[in-house]
Amino acid sequence: MPQSRSERIAGVFIYIILSFITLLVLYPLFFVLIASISAPETVMRGEVWLWPKELSFVGYERLFANSELMRGFLNTLLYTTTGTALNVLMTIAAAYPLSRADFNGRGIFTAIIVFTMFFSGGMIPNYLLVKELGMLDTIWAMIIPSAVSVWNIIIMRTFFQSSIPKEMQEAAFIDGASNMRVLWRIVLPLSGPILAVMVLFYAVGHWNSYFSALIYLSDRANYPLQLFLREILVQGQMQEMVDISDDSLARSLMDAEAIKYAAVIVTNLPMLLLYPFLQKYFVKGVMIGAIKG
Repeated sequence: MPQSRSERIAGVFIYIILSFITLLVLYPLFFVLIASISAPETVMRGEVWLWPKELSFVGYERLFANSELMRGFLNTLLYTTTGTALNVLMTIAAAYPLSRADFNGRGIFTAIIVFTMFFSGGMIPNYLLVKELGMLDTIWAMIIPSAVSVWNIIIMRTFFQSSIPKEMQEAAFIDGASNMRVLWRIVLPLSGPILAVMVLFYAVGHWNSYFSALIYLSDRANYPLQLFLREILVQGQMQEMVDISDDSLARSLMDAEAIKYAAVIVTNLPMLLLYPFLQKYFVKGVMIGAIKG
C-alpha cells in the first residue's frame, strides 16, 4: 500500500531510534571484543574506542595456557548440556499431563506447582538439603536444584493447549495409540518452536550460572568458567586499589585486564553461536497445514 508523507516520516524516525538502540546494545560487546585483541596498556589508558590498537592476543594466550580456566570451560559445557537435557525432559513430563483436559486434578497440581514459584524455603534450607543429599562438590549440585522451572512449565503447557490440535490426539487414540506414543509421535514433532525456546532459555541460564557454584562447590576442579572469571574481575578490582609502581605488579595487572576481556568473549561466544541455529524455530508457522480435512 502506498504510504502518506507523515507515515514515511514516522517510519524514518522509527528506524533511526531502533538503529540508535541497537548501537547502544551492541557497542559494549564490540568494545569487549576490540579490547580483548588490543594491548592492555592502551585499554587501561582509555585509548581504545572504535578500533583495536596495538594488536595483541596476550589475553587469549594466557587464557588458553591456564589449565584451570580450560577445565572450568569444560565443566561449564558439561553442566550446560546435561542440565539443559534434564530441564527439557522434566518440563515436558510436567507440562504435557497438565495440558490434557482428561487429566483429573490438573488444577490442583497446577496450583501446587505455581505456589512454589512464589514461596520457597530460602538459601539456607536449600543448602542444608543439598548437603544432606550428599550432592555438595558434585555435578548434581549444579543440576538437580534447578532441574525444572515453573514458569517454563506454564509456558509449555499453554503451548500444548493452544497449538496442538485436540482432533489429532483424539484420532491417534482412536487408532490405538498410547499416551507416550501420542507425545512422541504427534505432540513433540509439532512443538519445535517451544522446544527450541526452552533449550535456549535453559542453556543460557546454566551457562551464565555462578551463584549455585559459589554456594555448593568448594573444589576448584569442579568450578565452572564463570567462577574463574569472577576471580579475575575481583582480582583486577583489588589491584586497582593498590600502588602499581612495581613493574611486576603493573605487568600482572595488565595481563589480568587482557585475560578479563578474553574470558568474556570466550564465555559468551557459544551462546552467540547457538542463537542463529534456533532462531528459525521461534516462528510458530510450523502448525500451518498440520490438519488435513
